[in-house]
Amino acid sequence: MEIDPALLPQADRYKLLIGSIVPRPIAFVSTISPDGRHNIAPFSFFAGVGSDPMMLLFCPANNAAGGEKDSLRNAKLREEGGVGEFVVNIVPATIAAQMAMAAEPLAYGESEFELTGLTPIASKKVTPPRLLESPINFECLTRQVIRTNPGKAAGGNIVLGEVVHIHADDQVINDRMHIDAAALDAVGRMGGSQYCFTRDRFDLKMGKGG
Repeated sequence: MEIDPALLPQADRYKLLIGSIVPRPIAFVSTISPDGRHNIAPFSFFAGVGSDPMMLLFCPANNAAGGEKDSLRNAKLREEGGVGEFVVNIVPATIAAQMAMAAEPLAYGESEFELTGLTPIASKKVTPPRLLESPINFECLTRQVIRTNPGKAAGGNIVLGEVVHIHADDQVINDRMHIDAAALDAVGRMGGSQYCFTRDRFDLKMGKGG
């Protein structure tokens, strides 16, 4: 099958992306509104960008009306009306159900923390709370927002953040900064409503010796 994405409806392009780019790590992003209301939402269009400086990104799509979802409204730069900060919380299997529940569309200002029963806790260097139940939290300052189709339904947005502080549970990290994948027990996103564990792993050496 040969496919020209320009000829496909947006929904079909989305299905191709989420069904092909798998498994995807999940950024459980906590933010705070300018008037102090907490928000947390999952995003699987998420990646690390680089380590010098330490940067990551997550990609909140526009809502059905073409407007900004709550996480973007809160995390965008201060000069654009946001707070300019966010926290990426890694999702272990123990809170997978609550993470999925937090995707429930709520009115702006209503808290997914209250909906899910998850626990916000004060961050070290940013205003938004981190998630107590997450074993790794990346506190971030928003450095740039790239809008690929502003004002359009499902238009993409890239939020680039610089990591300024990290909380890591002592059970998942050693003094050489190696993460214990088994202790982390992260979950990933597949297509549709499917998720996966990260428990089936194997080693390969890089290069010709792999």
